[in-house]
Amino acid sequence: MNVNSTTIFRLRQCLHETDTVSGRPSSGRPRCTTQRQDRNLVRNHMNNRLLSALASSRQTRERNNQRISANTVRRPLSTSGLRARRPYIGPILTHHHRHQRSLWAQEHGA
Repeated sequence: MNVNSTTIFRLRQCLHETDTVSGRPSSGRPRCTTQRQDRNLVRNHMNNRLLSALASSRQTRERNNQRISANTVRRPLSTSGLRARRPYIGPILTHHHRHQRSLWAQEHGA
């Protein structure tokens, strides 16, 4: 199996004691936002789809007096399926471009 014998021993002992071999929860770094704040972030972005993560982190800093980074805002947004959006402005057309486009449209019967 290409596994050390002590690993097998520990897994067998853990299975005997707890009836499972899944790991115990680790301490890790504490969250800086609560689940409620994450839901509020997602709700704000659903109401204003063009709101950037940086602007949202600044709003949170102003409202709650809590400093969070833009990446902290992006995480709950990505787990809920939201991504950054930018408004489409389109190409900048000069008067000459518009004139050429209208001539092309007249020629092609559009």
